[in-house]
Amino acid sequence: MTRIQRYIFLAVLRAVLTIVGGLTLLALLAQGLSQTDLIVDNRQSALTYLKVVALSAPQIIALLAPIAVFVATLNALNRIHRDSEIVVSHAAGMTRWQIVSPILRLAGLIAIAHLCVNLFVQPLAQRELRETISDARADLAASLVRPGAFTNPSDGLTLYAREFSNGIMRGMLVSDMRSPENPVDYIAQTGEIVNVEGSPAIRMIDGQIQQVDVQGQLSVLDFDEYVFELIDFLGTDSDLVLKASDRFLFELFSPDLGDYNQFRDRYRYLSEAHSRLSGPLMNLTLAMLAAMAVLGGQYSRRGYQRRISLSVGGALLLMILVLVVQPQTADAPELNWVQYAIPLGAFFTLLLVFLKPGQRSRPQIADAKMAEAS
Repeated sequence: MTRIQRYIFLAVLRAVLTIVGGLTLLALLAQGLSQTDLIVDNRQSALTYLKVVALSAPQIIALLAPIAVFVATLNALNRIHRDSEIVVSHAAGMTRWQIVSPILRLAGLIAIAHLCVNLFVQPLAQRELRETISDARADLAASLVRPGAFTNPSDGLTLYAREFSNGIMRGMLVSDMRSPENPVDYIAQTGEIVNVEGSPAIRMIDGQIQQVDVQGQLSVLDFDEYVFELIDFLGTDSDLVLKASDRFLFELFSPDLGDYNQFRDRYRYLSEAHSRLSGPLMNLTLAMLAAMAVLGGQYSRRGYQRRISLSVGGALLLMILVLVVQPQTADAPELNWVQYAIPLGAFFTLLLVFLKPGQRSRPQIADAKMAEAS
């Protein structure tokens, strides 16, 4: 690349990094607000909360990358135009293609990075995210017990502890209401969460079992130690079920058809796989669309507000089409080719218009002089 091309390349790159960083921080803030239950309900540490938010970043960055490339290219080229640097480049003998080529090179590099995120980083981060959330919500001592408050962690189960410290509950009550006609209450001096053959349970010390039978008679049984199993109250943790976004590319293309869930979702997996492969192409398309807004027509020293407005509308239309088509292909796998046709068709159409012989490759000298004089 020439010095001018390196200048344009770095100008767009700086804008991309700034916009990606800003948009990602905003998206992570919104994502973080949806995960505040980890601290409020499960009383996890701030480090766990930050880890969950950070693991969401790859998927957010992949989603925002094409938008950032479009906005950065539009902003950088428009600024270069206002500073009359495009006129200087043309005066130095550069064609429009030579000006836009470093932008497309950068968009190509970003597309490759986007593809790597889609194929490797995102599934790894999503799996780790689900495991982290699962571990946090499986922390029974944190999620079931709130000192001085009655909690209902599951239907038919009420739990109370006067105090809770160092894993020991004091002054506790467990109410089993699975059978409303025959409720059972467990009262104990102390208790703790334990594992019994891999299943969670509450071990209670020095207490009573109070039960009302079908005749309405109350029976009281004292005990020195009693283990109350929780497995019947805690359902299967859905966070550990791998979704399409959590799977690697080979898993999406070759699901285990012997597994009912994977067989049922096989078309959704196929749609996700093609979406990951076609998504990075939008970086090239939107970069070309932004370049067309500034370089794709006659030179004007007054700016290109009309062309910029049209390009913004075109970018929104392309993003909407991509977002609409991808879910449709989950039900109609024969339409997966459309996920590639949208970005590639738009890119080559823009490229043909940009390079068509009828358009001037440089602005008129008069316009250039007027721009320099202004």
